Order: sequence, then C-alpha cells, then structure tokens
Amino acid sequence: MPRWLEPVADTVPDARPEANAGTHADADAHAHPVTGTDAARQRLALAQTALLSALVAGTPAPEGFDRARLRVQSRALTAKRSAVVAKVAPELPEILGEGYRAAFVGYARHRPMSGGYRQDALDFAAHLLAQGRPEDPAAREQLTRWWQDRAGPKPPSARPVARLTRAVRRALHQR
Repeated sequence: MPRWLEPVADTVPDARPEANAGTHADADAHAHPVTGTDAARQRLALAQTALLSALVAGTPAPEGFDRARLRVQSRALTAKRSAVVAKVAPELPEILGEGYRAAFVGYARHRPMSGGYRQDALDFAAHLLAQGRPEDPAAREQLTRWWQDRAGPKPPSARPVARLTRAVRRALHQR
C-alpha cells in the first residue's frame, strides 16, 4: 500500500465535554495538534492531485495505481464530458458530424475542464477554430458563427429584424 494511503491519526477532539475541559491553551492544542498528521495530509493532498491530474489531464499515473485501469477510467470520464457538452451545445455535434467525438477527445486529452460545461463547449469550439478546423469551409463558418453568437457578453437578439440583419451581413461577407 502506498504510504499516503496509510491511516492518519485521529485529530478530532473528544466530543465529551469533560474530556475537553481546561484552559484556552487546551482548546488551541486541539485546534492545531502538533503531530505528524500535517505531513500525512500534505502527502495525501499531493497524491489526490496527482490522481485527479492523471484522470482528467493526461499526466502519468501516480505510483501504486494500475495504469491500464486509470486509462479506462480517464476515457470514460472524457466520454461523459463529451456527452454532456453535446447536450449543453447540441449544435456542435450537428456542425462537426461524425468527427465530433474524436475531435472532442483530442481536445480534452490534456485540457481539464474549468468553468463548467458551457465554457468547455466554447473553449472546444475556439480550439478547433484556432487550428483551422473543421476542414469543410461551410462547417467552419457555421462553427465560427456559433462561437461568436455565444462568446460575447450577451446572446444575439432573436427578433426577426436582427436575424435578418445578421443574415444579410453574412451574405455580404461571403462575397
């Protein structure tokens, strides 16, 4: 068993009032015990961070963990993330077609999610556009419009005149 998984000494004060009776200094001693548990907690925190990083950011598996099982779990978490992003932004799989899942897996492999699924969808689209993807110019234009509509401080107006104005601008821009 890795050392950081070994049991940590109990530092919680006794719940019985008579056990905690004493001076204010006694209360401070219970709040901040002088034991080796701080070092154990630091080791545990580092190990947990390493495990999380291996699961969601593609870093190597920490010592003592089965690399194959971590890869399987990491792929499952990425698939779940991809599915949730597809529900939050259903236009992305429509725009990208069959290539959505593979493109998302490539994006997510070394990028842990931050800011929630909506932000993840926006970051994914920006990542693709920065790489000049998708290859199909019509799909790239559609993805660009999707990203521009959602990345701004407020969504575009749904009023018919505003939609017509945007459509005319896009048509003029394509000439």
